[in-house]
Formats: sequence, C-alpha cells, structure tokens
Amino acid sequence: MKCDFFSLTDTGRIRVNNEDALAVHPARGLVVLADGMGGYNAGEVASHLATHAVADRFAVLWSDDDPPARVMPLVLDAMLYANRAVFEAAQANPDHRGMATTLVTAVFQGSRVTIGHVGDSRAYRLRQGRFVGLTRDHSLLQEKLDAGLIPPHLARVAHDKNLVTRAIGVAAQVNVDVHEHLVQPGDTYLFCSDGLNDMLADTEMAQVLLHFGPLERAGHELLRRANEAGGRDNISLVLVQCSPQSAHPLHPSAAMAQSTHPMSYRSPLCPP
Repeated sequence: MKCDFFSLTDTGRIRVNNEDALAVHPARGLVVLADGMGGYNAGEVASHLATHAVADRFAVLWSDDDPPARVMPLVLDAMLYANRAVFEAAQANPDHRGMATTLVTAVFQGSRVTIGHVGDSRAYRLRQGRFVGLTRDHSLLQEKLDAGLIPPHLARVAHDKNLVTRAIGVAAQVNVDVHEHLVQPGDTYLFCSDGLNDMLADTEMAQVLLHFGPLERAGHELLRRANEAGGRDNISLVLVQCSPQSAHPLHPSAAMAQSTHPMSYRSPLCPP
C-alpha cells in the first residue's frame, strides 16, 4: 500500500499565535498532530514538545523490520513519553505551569493504520463516499452527548464544546486510546485540530474531500472554508491518501476489499 501525505497549519483569523503543531514523516508512515493550551505561549510549547517527543521516540525505537504487532504498543509508549516530557517541562518552568495539549498519532504500515489519541483532536476516514470519525473526543461535550443530555444537532454551538477531559501534560500519567484499522485502496484520512471541525460540519468536510483533488488542493480548500466561517482558532490538518501503487483523485474507489472490524487497545490506566 502506498500512502501520500499533505499537511498544513494556520493561525486562523482571531488568534495571535499558533499553538498547534505537526510532525509528519511519510517515510515512516507517521502522523502527529497536537493542539496546545496554556498561557504565556505555553500551549505552543506543549504542542511542539509533544509532537517532537513522539517523532523522536519512533526514530529511536522503530525499525522497518519490526513486526506489525509492535506498532500498537509503540504508539502507546510514544504518547506516554510525550506526556512525561510535557508534564516535566511544565513542572520545571513556572511560566509553563498548567500547559497541556491534545495529541493524535497515526502510523500507516502496509494495509493497516494504528491511531492513538488524547483530547479532542480528531481522525476521520473517507471510504467509498462514507465519511466517519475514527476517534471519540475526550471532552465534557462528548460525555453529555453520550448521556443524552444534549441533542447532537446542538453540539457544534454548545458553549462548553472545547472543554477536554483528558490532555497530554496535565498529570504524570494519562489514559491513551489506541486502535487499529484496516486500510483499503482509495481511502483518504483526515487528521485535524478542532479549529477545523468546529468551523466546518462533517458533511462539508466530506464534500471537500470528495470534490477537490489532489490532496494539496483539498487541504487548502478546507483551510479556506474554515477561515471563511470565522477562523476562530488555529487550524491544522493532515491528509493521507492510500492506494496500491500511486495517488488517485479524491473520489471513492470502485473496487474495495470487505472491511474488517477495527482492533482497539486501551492503556492500562483506562477503565474497562
């Protein structure tokens, strides 16, 4: 399976600085995206620390000869390593106390992608015209949705939609969700900070991916629309498109293998 990557990040129309960070390494099939939080530029520090920590951990521990079974525990290890790096940096510098960041990591290897996430930065997949979320937000809003306390159609305008219940760097330990999915030829994956999905509904993002290609054009169109809708936060995204030999336009493939149920793994800190 060959995957093509495109990424971009933008300050948006309201914020003064960009507290998002990206680390994309196509040769390793690695995607890392973080959305930082904290005063005095601490959010920017946290997101860059986290993305660099994950990328550095993979550079040290990952080998092309490693079996696929190593990917899930390595994603978990790298994200826990990033958590320690951010937490210890916050403790060491009074100006950075309380800094934290969301984090989503993906590793594309052969016909599988392994995704780990903490917080409300997201991963989506477009397959045969169907756009689905592959991550579930760790947020107060998601808990209210799960409990039926707020109807889904009001979620995007809820006043507490950006209050995360889990983040990298808040404590010495963190719960990490890691799961594995089958990759099919023609799949397109979108990883983004909430500066994108807060501005654009899932249906609009899907339409852009379906009707704008190649990846670079689709990415810039998503960014343009998010800024046009208000650009109230930093906007970051990574697009990944997979095919047997080379990239194809962003239209659903006609011939797909039957999908399998995703595998999932939760860190030992997570309740069953």
